[in-house]
Amino acid sequence: MFVGGCVRYRFVLLLLVPLVLNAQGWTPKLTIDGQPDLQGTWNYGSNVPLERPDNLGAKEFYTPQEAAENRKKGFQGDRAVTGGAHYDLAQFGLDPSQARYAPNLRTSMIVGPEGKIPPETPEAQQRDEADAAQQKGHEFDGPENRPLGERCILFPTVGPPMLPFAYNNNLQIFQSPGYVAILQEIVHDVRVIPLDGRPHLPASIRQWRGDSRGHWEHNTLVVDTTNFQSKGAFFASATESLHVIERFTRTAEDALLYEFTVEDPATWVKPWTAQLPMMKDPNRIFEFACHEGNYGMANTLSEARALEASGKQPK
Repeated sequence: MFVGGCVRYRFVLLLLVPLVLNAQGWTPKLTIDGQPDLQGTWNYGSNVPLERPDNLGAKEFYTPQEAAENRKKGFQGDRAVTGGAHYDLAQFGLDPSQARYAPNLRTSMIVGPEGKIPPETPEAQQRDEADAAQQKGHEFDGPENRPLGERCILFPTVGPPMLPFAYNNNLQIFQSPGYVAILQEIVHDVRVIPLDGRPHLPASIRQWRGDSRGHWEHNTLVVDTTNFQSKGAFFASATESLHVIERFTRTAEDALLYEFTVEDPATWVKPWTAQLPMMKDPNRIFEFACHEGNYGMANTLSEARALEASGKQPK
């Protein structure tokens, strides 16, 4: 369903993959201060699922022939709409056929033979159950009970780590001596990453997007992020122990490889890593003014109050 200027939806990342990136023999240009140049507008949309489908087992890559067959099949995403209603997804830029994706032969973004997010610890499972029980029946009490994305505060895909969304998978990287800035189109968030070796913020300071610090390892920008808030936007089960390491490597004039590793010993039994290629986009990023059109929040809550007045429970 559509909520004002934002979109709430359930969609399945499709199992269609084009060709893989080849970066052999390519040397990146340098910025004025001698660092690899990552600047520009990049599209990080993907039709590769985060987790590998069960039927593929430990198969980590498609062959080029299998990828070609997948392309012939076209997009087979979840477009079902309940209640007999029909939406023209192309009108909102949500039809998968409208998107461009970086070449990729992976069967899942998560690397390794499992291709899955590791199991949660017993402690994390207990937290999930307690949170669900506490929220049950209170989902529509007020704005604070609604997801951060629905409130136009922060989308769970802007990261870190950054993950593809249904639309607006665009970011722009800026570099200046001592800093890298990442501007994302979705909710118009910007992350300023210092490169001067300064320590992380004190542990008492917690932020929705954490506290990022960067450094270079040869041609790769490595970004270390800590100081997340618990119950953050990206992983509902994660704790303040969440630690994300991102790696940005420009592999061609029009290609950027993004890799991230997530660890939180209070949530998952082991760390996990994912890769996502990005492609250069010649277009500009426009302002995403989510709050200006977010009538859905007021409408959702007013409907809940009307249902309660009639003796019904909001759902």
